[in-house]
Amino acid sequence: MRAFKFIPGCLIALVLFAAQGCTDPNAIVDQSTPIDNHNWSYVNRIKVDVKIDDITVPYNLYFNLRVSGSYRYSNIFALLRQTSPGKKTHTTRYEWPLANKDGEWLGSGSGNIYSYQLPLRTNYKFPAKGVYHFEIEQNMRDNPLHEVIDAGLRVEKAR
Repeated sequence: MRAFKFIPGCLIALVLFAAQGCTDPNAIVDQSTPIDNHNWSYVNRIKVDVKIDDITVPYNLYFNLRVSGSYRYSNIFALLRQTSPGKKTHTTRYEWPLANKDGEWLGSGSGNIYSYQLPLRTNYKFPAKGVYHFEIEQNMRDNPLHEVIDAGLRVEKAR
């Protein structure tokens, strides 16, 4: 009987240990925002604040994106606005391919959903410590842009 009382405690410890091992120590931020009704409009910008404490190391920034198989384009355009702790804002327009010319999706798929982690900046050194504010805006001709499930930002220490 005593052995059975020991098992729940072991299971809890094992789950906590496994969950702790799943976190990425290089990730500063990795979050995505669901898009209402899968229709991403210009005014619905993805907003993420990132606290940078170490400016001596380079960082990689990625655009997280999930679309459905009904997304009608083979690419996506987006604007990235970065506001520094000193309130200086810099905007960059990006384009990424999402499918090959034959229509095959380039993202990793699960059912009818395709996930992407698209590079924004690699080996980027932030100029100052502090909180950086990022906004991502879809920049396609369609407004709203249909079949976008969620979008977000990942900032990680470069390896």
